[in-house]
Amino acid sequence: MLEMLRAELHCHNVYSNGHVGDLEPPFDSNVTLNEQLENSLKSKLDILFVTNHNTLDGFKQITDYKNNHEKFLNLKVYPAVEVTTDKEAHVLVYGLQDEIKSNKTIDEILDAAKSQDAVTIAPHPFSLVDALRDDSLKCDLFEVFNSSNVDLHSNKKAEIFAKENNLLTTAGSDSHVASTIGRCTNLINSENNLDDVISAMKKGKISIEKTEYITRHEILEHIRYKIENSKDYIDQYVQEFYPKYSWLFNLMYRSYMFSKKSLIWDATLKIALFGLRRISYKINFEGYDPSAFRTRDIPTITKMIF
Repeated sequence: MLEMLRAELHCHNVYSNGHVGDLEPPFDSNVTLNEQLENSLKSKLDILFVTNHNTLDGFKQITDYKNNHEKFLNLKVYPAVEVTTDKEAHVLVYGLQDEIKSNKTIDEILDAAKSQDAVTIAPHPFSLVDALRDDSLKCDLFEVFNSSNVDLHSNKKAEIFAKENNLLTTAGSDSHVASTIGRCTNLINSENNLDDVISAMKKGKISIEKTEYITRHEILEHIRYKIENSKDYIDQYVQEFYPKYSWLFNLMYRSYMFSKKSLIWDATLKIALFGLRRISYKINFEGYDPSAFRTRDIPTITKMIF
């Protein structure tokens, strides 16, 4: 019997750590399996797709954990992964059985997904770093709203792009902290088994139920987790890209660790969000080149703010 199933399509847990890629901090999410499942129940989800970066690690573990706890019986967890392309963009793949290698072209990744009869979504398609942009048209579905796109203009550009191209759209929580599970939900008209769910997604029998942005408190929680566990990565990154400023980064890191609960970091985040929104508008609506983010060109990025 067909139902309207409430689904979480974009979220991460602790098994995503260490798989994000060489240019990203290794610590991606602090969400435990129990927290992910508990918050799925609170959000009254029928379906949970865990989309860890470049790995199916976590799927078997969360399935085993769920099966050992009767209260999660009615929640179905299905396999998915967020794959990184050779251009640092991301692709969501659902219903796959074997991992797809990262750092391949978008076409190679989509071919690998097709060979497993999986379905693909273009996530955060106009974000500042990991976006497919026009290549989003090659995916089956299009994430028109991403809860973590707090620059706002990325989602607005995606909305316009989706209407212009008559795309089948979804919304993604892109959850990296426990409280954001189910922040965005979708309804899938299907029986609740993997084959029927994937078939329904391919046929466009899916609609957005709810969209809501991540809060500033949740952004800070995610940033704190990444910073507090990534000192080695930060040192290596600075030495590779900004060796002249290693002293400054070290000073900032020590200052942060000493005063991480200070209101100054909340104020710093507000300033950073202001800058991101200005940059996003220029890239998405004034034609500025987004490659500055991929090359980590801080002088060019700074100029975009003013």
